[in-house]
Amino acid sequence: MEFLGPAGAELTEVWLRGSAFVAPRWLPSLGILAGSGAAYVLLRAILNRAQHRWVTRTSTRIDDFAVALGRSVILLSMVAWAVTRLFDLWSLPVIADWGRAAWLGLLFFPVSRFASRLLSELERGIVERTGAAIDQTALPMVNRAVRFLIIGLGVFVALSEMGVDIAPLLAGAGVVGLALSLAAKDTLSNLIAGVLIVLDRPFGVGDRIELWSAPNETGTWGDVIEIGLRATKIRNPDNLVVVVPNSEIMQRDIVNYTMSGEHIRLRIPFQISYESDLDAVKHLLPAIAREVRNVKADPAPFVIFRRFGESEVMIQLRVWIDQARERRRVADEIVERAMIAFRRNGIEMPYPKRELYVRSAGVPSLEDRLAGKG
Repeated sequence: MEFLGPAGAELTEVWLRGSAFVAPRWLPSLGILAGSGAAYVLLRAILNRAQHRWVTRTSTRIDDFAVALGRSVILLSMVAWAVTRLFDLWSLPVIADWGRAAWLGLLFFPVSRFASRLLSELERGIVERTGAAIDQTALPMVNRAVRFLIIGLGVFVALSEMGVDIAPLLAGAGVVGLALSLAAKDTLSNLIAGVLIVLDRPFGVGDRIELWSAPNETGTWGDVIEIGLRATKIRNPDNLVVVVPNSEIMQRDIVNYTMSGEHIRLRIPFQISYESDLDAVKHLLPAIAREVRNVKADPAPFVIFRRFGESEVMIQLRVWIDQARERRRVADEIVERAMIAFRRNGIEMPYPKRELYVRSAGVPSLEDRLAGKG
């Protein structure tokens, strides 16, 4: 490059220095790439053989997830080892350190995927066993939260490995979390109550429970149609959907009509006059109840005496029914038939009475009082 003059001499010098720098490094670089590639292929073949021999013979998919995690970790490790070795070989230690930090952070991504698949498998088993929509709502959210937590931990580990001071970041995150918790206190309360409902299971989708804030002149009970982490939706007999915050549900007594089974006992109050035949009523009401659909013959219906009233005797008919959702209809039909039977059998339904006693002895008549004799 003599024809270029001084510039040519400088270019020649750069070329010679570059050649001297590259010459001892290019062959080891190829060796590093070939060795890492061969190691990855060998380890992957071993994992595939292990999967075909042992993993596919098991009924669970957890071992499949473990093999997938192993493949991802091996691939990332081989790539990270090759990259960092190349940077060290080419005298780039700072970039090599960054590569190691990135490798540590990236390892948390397959770990989070493994945890997500593990939770999804657990979720699938719970949903198949319970069939509750609450699990289909809550568990995916828990799944995503776990993934974000693992990935966030990986980011903090990578930053710490790169020499970044994460203490201010943690302090800032704590301040932000405190501010958000104060601003969304009610929402967090409902979310915590939703998690407690998931764990405690006081009711499930399809259960019939008592309502506390039903609109006026509507049914006071309803069927649970959806359970979310913030609120629960209940459809009452008038086809109105009542949305109740979960925090309110957890603060009240929950009356579940169907949790222990579809059969429940009804207590139907009656009042008869003092002149009525109590023994006849005790035989008549059970006979009426046995004729109503959904009333169980065993245990048999029976009548008990409750107490005396001002002008009535208070009794109670107790019957078992095999469908909890039929309790309103069954009670209505029994009362209607009882009224008809009472009229036919001369059993008087009580109503307020007053008896007046007039004493005539010693009381002057109207004529005597007018004549001045009183």
